[in-house]
Amino acid sequence: MQEAFLHYIWRYQYFDKKDLVTADGQSIDVLYPGHYNTDAGPDFKESKINIGGIMDWLGSVEIHVKSSDWNAHKHQNDPAYNNTILHVVWESEADVQRADDSILPTLELKNRVDPTLLSKYNQLINHPATYVSCENQWGDVPDITKLSMLDRMAMERLYDKSTVVLDLLENNNGNWEETAYQLLFKNFGFKINSDPFLTLAQSLPFKIIKKHAHDLNQVEALLFGMAGFLDEPSDEKSQRLAKEFVYLKQKYALNQKLHKFQWKYLRLRPANFPTSRIAQLAAILHQQPSVFDLLVKSDNLKMISSWLRSKPSDYWIDHHSFAKISKSKNQGLGTSSVDNILINTVIPLKVAYGKQIDNQDFIDQSVELLEQLKAEKNSIIEKWTALGLSVKTAFDSQASIQLYNNYCKKKRCLHCNIGTSLIRLK
Repeated sequence: MQEAFLHYIWRYQYFDKKDLVTADGQSIDVLYPGHYNTDAGPDFKESKINIGGIMDWLGSVEIHVKSSDWNAHKHQNDPAYNNTILHVVWESEADVQRADDSILPTLELKNRVDPTLLSKYNQLINHPATYVSCENQWGDVPDITKLSMLDRMAMERLYDKSTVVLDLLENNNGNWEETAYQLLFKNFGFKINSDPFLTLAQSLPFKIIKKHAHDLNQVEALLFGMAGFLDEPSDEKSQRLAKEFVYLKQKYALNQKLHKFQWKYLRLRPANFPTSRIAQLAAILHQQPSVFDLLVKSDNLKMISSWLRSKPSDYWIDHHSFAKISKSKNQGLGTSSVDNILINTVIPLKVAYGKQIDNQDFIDQSVELLEQLKAEKNSIIEKWTALGLSVKTAFDSQASIQLYNNYCKKKRCLHCNIGTSLIRLK
């Protein structure tokens, strides 16, 4: 037995409510089970329950497998649980008390839940799946149920990503320009180098970049210098940039936090080398100094994509690192990389900005952008496609990723419309 199942049972009242009584024999009438609490504190809040036929109690409901779990979790000493009016458990084997020593009324559900419901839950949650718990029953789920869950997942993913942006905004004291700049850098690292790219942006204020955006050579000097690639110049290009960087570093009293060894190259194609990405970023910032205005306030997808494809300076066309001529050309970001930036930078920024200024238009724009972009390609999408799920747009792929990572992988079937449709009694 798991608490998650009991949460589900209580939330939807899937138990026999005839002659409900507490462990000590008081009558119970559930007027409102409460709303599910995803934060700290009791599991359900603002519940309304008549206990003992005397009065309607307003307060919280806490749920455990055994009543003794109340003390095991030390709720009796936690003021956050003082307002608990009912303890709902699978098995009641001990009386428990609140912090004020009053006995907490307890409801036992063990003999009130349909065995078929419990059997369906165990069948789903304990299924030895190769991918997701419901894979063998996937065809039994109505399409409308799948679509509604995927719509929910896409929006949930948008809001999850926007929360990350708002946290970054708070660290930047509400500066949207700095936040957009830092998020762009972070996602230019494409997971493998996301941390050093974010550190680079945070150690090199955007206002300094803006002052020198007209001079590509100076932008490159600032970026490569702060990234640690000019510590030991190896050719004429790096020597020239290093000389420029020494002057700019001193002028702005910059604190260099990165060194060459902190960047990762393992299993990366030359086009994805951090030096190639930095050269591309320099060209992008040289072309458009106002990152926020273009990424957030513009709804012109072609213009944003064209800007992200800005070609690096001539030196970097046939170089992916200093002093080494490469056979493959550095032509800037490819289509899949541009789409990745749009999905992970532009869209979260728009949603976060829309939330902050309470303007739904920015959120609607984000959904429209996702529907215009092709679906991402990764192992998660491949497995969903193998199950028969249609994943055509980025809206579909983002929803699929959210569903797998936050629900299927964690076996949160009881929080999923698909899972509950398979468990629910007909």
